Amino acid sequence: MVEPIDLLPWTEKYRPKDLEGVMGQKEAVKSLKAFVKSGNMPNMLFAGPPGVGKTTATLALANELFKGNLRGNFLELNASDERGIDVVRGRIKDFARSVSLGDVPFKLIFLDECDALTSDAQHALRRTMETNARVTRFILSCNYSSKVIEPIQSRCAIFRFLPLQEDDIKKMVEYVSEKEGLKLKDDVPSAIYYVSEGDLRKALNVLQGCAMHSKEITADLVHRISSRAKPKEVREMVELSLKGDFVKARENLDKLIIEYGLSGEDVLLQIYREIPTLDVPEKQKIKLIDRVGEYNFRLVEGANERIQIEALLAQFAVLGEK
Repeated sequence: MVEPIDLLPWTEKYRPKDLEGVMGQKEAVKSLKAFVKSGNMPNMLFAGPPGVGKTTATLALANELFKGNLRGNFLELNASDERGIDVVRGRIKDFARSVSLGDVPFKLIFLDECDALTSDAQHALRRTMETNARVTRFILSCNYSSKVIEPIQSRCAIFRFLPLQEDDIKKMVEYVSEKEGLKLKDDVPSAIYYVSEGDLRKALNVLQGCAMHSKEITADLVHRISSRAKPKEVREMVELSLKGDFVKARENLDKLIIEYGLSGEDVLLQIYREIPTLDVPEKQKIKLIDRVGEYNFRLVEGANERIQIEALLAQFAVLGEK
């Protein structure tokens, strides 16, 4: 049963159907268009952070290549769910060795999050790619190409997908807002870009979450929905600690944790992002980032979040005095 389009998440509802609509990845899209035009392509490895268009580019390529007739020509699997060697020997191998049903002389297998495959599964996949090269092409996507074994990398054309630029995120946010009848305050697109960090999927999810509360979207609502503090609030906390006003900085920390529900790691990440913008000497910024790295390690090791963040602010106060 096909789900009504109005009930789809906006990430799916507004996913482009062709390569022309893929945002941000100009070089990769240019190559993919050339592959469609020639009717031939190599195995490919798409590497990059989540939400930057790896899956979208693959689906758009498949739609153009097979002219929308994906049934029997395109297989999509997620290696995080099916990561063992049995999947490679079973579903992937069976699909790979069967003949294409369309005009294109090969079929396409998309293996998402392939860096989650076990080492044995990756070695079995390498052999499958090799023996079925005539009738099947593979597109593998991953967050970290270093986790994919060299024999697979050497059999693929590697494309690096980068986080989307602010203009791309803003353009998509404004387009979707217009389609959905939302009113955005002037600072909302910038706020969504800040919390999404170039992840378009996250940006659209935040926008849809805000739309559930109000048709008029404000930056304050964006930060609350995404559990992110406003940059100026984090910056103010850091500046207070550097001035030696530890008590006031501690009060601001309480506000961040209680109002926004931030975890210790969230607070650390936002502090880290604000340090380069501080009006302090470069050498002091280096020391501040060094301290953030140390306390991040402590949190990863299981130390108490509240104590460690307050200790970090105390360290900032000491550095500020010097």
